Amino acid sequence: MPGEDVRESARTITESLEALPYLPELPARGPGADMTGRTAGMLAELYAQLEPSGWRLADRPGRDTRRARAWLREDLDALEEFTQGFRGPLKVSAVGPWTLAAGLQRRGGEAMLGDPGACRDLTASLAEGLRTHLEDVRRRVPGAEPVLQLDEPALTAVLRGEVRTASGYRTYGAVDRTVAEGALRELAAVHDGPLVVHSCAPGVPFALLRRAGVTGISFDAGLLTEREDELIGEAVEGGVALFAGVLPGDGRDPGALSDPAGSVMGVRSLWRRLGLSPALLAESVVVTPACGLAGASPGYARAALAHCVRAARSLADNPA
Repeated sequence: MPGEDVRESARTITESLEALPYLPELPARGPGADMTGRTAGMLAELYAQLEPSGWRLADRPGRDTRRARAWLREDLDALEEFTQGFRGPLKVSAVGPWTLAAGLQRRGGEAMLGDPGACRDLTASLAEGLRTHLEDVRRRVPGAEPVLQLDEPALTAVLRGEVRTASGYRTYGAVDRTVAEGALRELAAVHDGPLVVHSCAPGVPFALLRRAGVTGISFDAGLLTEREDELIGEAVEGGVALFAGVLPGDGRDPGALSDPAGSVMGVRSLWRRLGLSPALLAESVVVTPACGLAGASPGYARAALAHCVRAARSLADNPA
């Protein structure tokens, strides 16, 4: 979410999204409130500090770790305030193991992605940290049914061996798909609720994510090609929900908010190509922005959430 006022963001979210509110993330507040720093602060027995080149492992929890944890407590305080008496699904998010491995440096400056043992340790630490985080969410919002979202925008690049080393002159080797799937399975076992994986990059690995046991896949619908139709159809038939990002998140095109029904025409077209029952549409699709709203204005963010609700209602009312 944009801005630095987490209470206002929590108010906006809970008022706009009665069916699936979420814990806000406000990177504009600075280091530790950004997606990598925030998740690094959740890790169990691993600590990170911010260097000029990015987030790097540290020997002990320092100022940056304490700040990240303080931001997260503040976020949870705001969420707790505006969810009194709430019952139902509540989404919380963290960076997934492979995007985190690509963005978090070892002490020598290279990404953890370059060391398979470090990746295994990172996944285990993240799993334990998320387990603690989810327990905290349940304690603060007793009626919540947590939905865990792992943000994996770098997953496709990790699988293709496209993540560049610190020098920029070469890339790390491609991670074996079985290994990538195993790490995601380890995270899926953290809790007994739904697991959504989000990627706003082209080439989302739908089949791998389905095999890993995720219950939802979040993607930028504008990046889909018909080559992915079969994979998406198999995912839906396997019970995987589609979090279809149909709305620009940056707010540069205010006209995008003018026609809720028009925003989901591509989803209807996809459904027809797949030959799936229109009755499944409302049960299988969540309408979302294509990516985060942190780069937009607070006004656009509020309007975008309301627009997604109206677009989802349009799909439910007119699925064909």
